[in-house]
Amino acid sequence: MRRVLVVGAGVIGLTCAIRLVEAGHRVDVVAAEMPVETTSSVAAALWYPYRALPQDRVTAWSAASYDVFRELAQDPATGVAMRTGTELLRESQPDPWWAGAVPDLTHATDLPGYAGGWRFTAPVAEMQVHLAWLARRLEQLGGTLTRTRLDRLPEGEDLVVNASGLGAEGLAEDPTMSPVRGQVVVVEQVGLEQWWLDPGATGGPTYVVPRSRDIVLGGTDQPGERDRTPDPAVAEDILARAKALVPALAGARVLRHAVGLRPVRPQVRVERVGDVIHCYGHGGAGMTLSWGCAAEVVELA
Repeated sequence: MRRVLVVGAGVIGLTCAIRLVEAGHRVDVVAAEMPVETTSSVAAALWYPYRALPQDRVTAWSAASYDVFRELAQDPATGVAMRTGTELLRESQPDPWWAGAVPDLTHATDLPGYAGGWRFTAPVAEMQVHLAWLARRLEQLGGTLTRTRLDRLPEGEDLVVNASGLGAEGLAEDPTMSPVRGQVVVVEQVGLEQWWLDPGATGGPTYVVPRSRDIVLGGTDQPGERDRTPDPAVAEDILARAKALVPALAGARVLRHAVGLRPVRPQVRVERVGDVIHCYGHGGAGMTLSWGCAAEVVELA
């Protein structure tokens, strides 16, 4: 048994911590932000490899996570559900590079105004529920979670896992890290079961992701922006795009607004350097890659 200190309490940090405890290590998680305060809690959390490279490793991590989420979806307490949906294409394209990670991707042609699309079943996580479940699971296994603000990675530990997301800019002194701002609008559930995604929409990727009690509408993709204050004009644009995509949203009551900063770098970093395992830079695919990356962190440990 080794003592492992995990830095970061978003979906990546918590899944890494759980897998490390299950592998027999003593694990303590420290973070400046508690799970519900992290960017993970803002995410629509539709399984989808977004702003994450390299393709081969991301596909493998995504496939491994997909299998875990499919199991977790059998327990409502996890906040995970399997939902069918459609990605819309404005121009004809070959199958996505990550197609091998999903078992049921099919081509859709009955989409007026579009060149086509793909339909597949994907995990959707209600992140505030899922993060709370992950934290409880960690505690049940004997791990700990403590709020601590760090200005550098801890030294003198048996092993440190750096899952600090955007915090790796400073903690890992990584100049390749960059925030990509994403704003969402959460509306009441109006009976939608399927998700919709139009990544080529004017104004930003447009998505409608239903959950049990609400629907997440997005979004934006603003590199370099760090302001976490919701922009009312952007919110109105998101609502207009979402309602054009899914007319059933007309009249849906707005519940809240939220902004998250995706931790983007040219490639996801999962590697061991001495007594530190780095696991950050997951872009807009933290949930999508979480369990796959956690399994690799255990191997590196």
